[in-house]
Amino acid sequence: MTTHRPVPNALTIAGSDPSGGAGIQADLKSFSALGAYGTSIITALTAQNTRGVRGVHPIPVEFIRLQLDTLLDDVALDAVKIGMVASREVAETIRDALEARRPRWVVLDPVMVAKSGDILVDDVGIAAVREVLVPLADLITPNLPEAAVLLGRPAPTSRDEMLAMAPALAGLGAGAVLLKGGHLRDESCPDLLIAGGENRWIEGTRIATSNLHGTGCSLSSAIAARLALGDELPAAIAAAKQWLETALTESRRLAVGQGHGPVHHFHRWW
Repeated sequence: MTTHRPVPNALTIAGSDPSGGAGIQADLKSFSALGAYGTSIITALTAQNTRGVRGVHPIPVEFIRLQLDTLLDDVALDAVKIGMVASREVAETIRDALEARRPRWVVLDPVMVAKSGDILVDDVGIAAVREVLVPLADLITPNLPEAAVLLGRPAPTSRDEMLAMAPALAGLGAGAVLLKGGHLRDESCPDLLIAGGENRWIEGTRIATSNLHGTGCSLSSAIAARLALGDELPAAIAAAKQWLETALTESRRLAVGQGHGPVHHFHRWW
C-alpha cells in the first residue's frame, strides 16, 4: 500500500501588497510554487504598486495576536517566514506565539531598507528585530544594506568584506545567516551561508531585469517552503535560488505595472 506524505503547511507573517509582487502575496505564491500549503497573518495593509508605497496601515497588535492564536490553535505548521516588523510590541507578540507552539523552522527576512536605500523602520523597530526576532530564527536572510543596519556598520562591498562581517552576524543569535550578495557590483550574485561555525558560498547568476519587486520576500519564503518539504538548509537555499533565478528570467512574460515588476512565481505552469 502506497502512503503519501501530507503537503506541508507554511505560514507567512507580513504586510499585504495590493500589486501582488511582495509581502504576503509573494510569500503565498512562493509557498505554492515550491509545493507547500500557505497560510498567512497580516501585520499591515499597504497602498502600493510597482512604483512605490503611498501608505501603510498597521494592524492593531491585539488583532495580530488573535490571528496568531486562532490559526495556531488549529493548524500544525512546518515552517514560518516572518517579513517586515516595525514595532517591538508586534515583534514580542510574534515571538511569544511561536515560542508557545514552536514550528520546526522559522525564517526571518529582516526587511528594513528600501531599494532606494531609504530606511523603512525606525531605531526602535530595528532594535526589536535584532533583539526579539533574530534570536528566534533558525535562518535570517539579510541583504547587504540590511546586515549593515543590524550591525550599525557600513555595508560590505566585496566578498572579503562579507566574510569579515560573518562573525558579528553569527553573534546576533540566529541559528544561521544567509548574507545575500546581490548588491555587490559583480557579474554573479554570491550569497554567504553562515552556519555551524562555518562559512559557505552559494553562487548565483545575476539576471538582467528590472522586475525585482519582492525578490527578497520570494526567496526567503521559497527557502521556508523547501525546509518544510524536508530539505537540509544548504539544499533548501540552493533550490530556492535556482527557482528564483528562473522566475526572474521568465518575468519578461508578465506585464504588471509601470515600475519594478514582480518575478514570475508560476513560470513552471503558465
